[in-house]
Amino acid sequence: MLQIENSKYLEKCQKLCEKILSEPEIRFVGIISEMGKLITGNFKKEIIPLQDDSERQTLYMQLALRVATRREFDSTMGRVKYSAARREKVVMMSFPLKNCILMVIAEPNVNIDRLAYKIIQKLDQQWYEFFGK
Repeated sequence: MLQIENSKYLEKCQKLCEKILSEPEIRFVGIISEMGKLITGNFKKEIIPLQDDSERQTLYMQLALRVATRREFDSTMGRVKYSAARREKVVMMSFPLKNCILMVIAEPNVNIDRLAYKIIQKLDQQWYEFFGK
């Protein structure tokens, strides 16, 4: 279980979110617990969210469930590096990390693979730990 009380870990997560949010096509970045709770994250200042708080909480819980379900196939198909869904109004991406999930919402016209590569580069050691040697 994720140690949210660990202030150094929380600070590291916040800095990671800020670093990723600096990409121009990104609207939102958040770290979601395995239980579907937002640990940290935010929208860009000029962005108006498309959902209210309650809908976003449901979104986080559903994301955690989908990530957990996908892990059932890791032994046969390998680990998920990232998942993406292109919707009419946004692109939603998730990056399963060791004990949490990085969630990214981007503009609908973004090149998904290019953005995923940029995000993976910003993950540094955390991505290496997930990806393995």
